[in-house]
Amino acid sequence: MSTPEQLRQLIRALLDTQIQAVLATQHRQQPYTSLMAFAVTPDLRRIVFATYRATRKYANLLANPRAALLIDNRCNDSADYRNAVAISAQGTVHEVGVDRRTELLNLYLRKHPRLRDFVTAADCALLQLDVECYYVVSRFQNVDELRLDQDDAHPSSNEI
Repeated sequence: MSTPEQLRQLIRALLDTQIQAVLATQHRQQPYTSLMAFAVTPDLRRIVFATYRATRKYANLLANPRAALLIDNRCNDSADYRNAVAISAQGTVHEVGVDRRTELLNLYLRKHPRLRDFVTAADCALLQLDVECYYVVSRFQNVDELRLDQDDAHPSSNEI
């Protein structure tokens, strides 16, 4: 069982070291996934990513802004069953407002400087996932939950 502070440290460490996540959206109850470059705010409450507006994922998010991002550190070998950590961040996505655009764009570009032309293109949307909950899976089946609307974690050891 992890304390909320231990979970925050684990989440922060993983999100700081990984550069890509899998975004899960849906359309007409059909899941759709996309590989995304991302950055996270220091308080872990927002995950920033970008996409062109003329994409399926963007259309899906307009129709249903509920989404999840999966970030993991697997190496694709048998040690992953013991060592890999996967984090699912769930929440609501919306386009970054004018008031925070500069701040969140700079956060994104510090992590992904090579994506400057992409993220600053006129037809690219800078989006943020307002995280409500993180699920942290470690040691293959240990699941911890960190809800950001509370300063409380709800660990469990259920198999997935």
